[in-house]
Amino acid sequence: MAGVKAYTLREKSKAELEKQLEELKQELSGLRARNSTSSNPSAATKKTHDVRKSIARVLTVINQSQRSQLRLFYKNKKYLPLDLRVKKTRSLRRALTTRQKSLVTEKQKKKQIAFPQRKYSLKVC
Repeated sequence: MAGVKAYTLREKSKAELEKQLEELKQELSGLRARNSTSSNPSAATKKTHDVRKSIARVLTVINQSQRSQLRLFYKNKKYLPLDLRVKKTRSLRRALTTRQKSLVTEKQKKKQIAFPQRKYSLKVC
């Protein structure tokens, strides 16, 4: 059963995925028991590796499908859960908002009124 492909898993229902996950976990526990009791533990190491990776693929597909369903549920809602929001970069998250950038102190407002930006025009001869 090792070597499951993600594209085949995406076609299955949630119940089928959970059933396959249980089978893979049972197979993994059997392989671990065989590894601990056998005199040559490296014989089943490759098989154990494949089963572990298959379990990870099944769990990944389950989580992806759950997240996509949640995205559909919250599509037109006012608020979005934190784990579904876009993360962006650290600097973008820390940056000031446009409103915060446009705020001006009273002193600066008075300076702008008293000394407005001068406009010059040059006469071309």
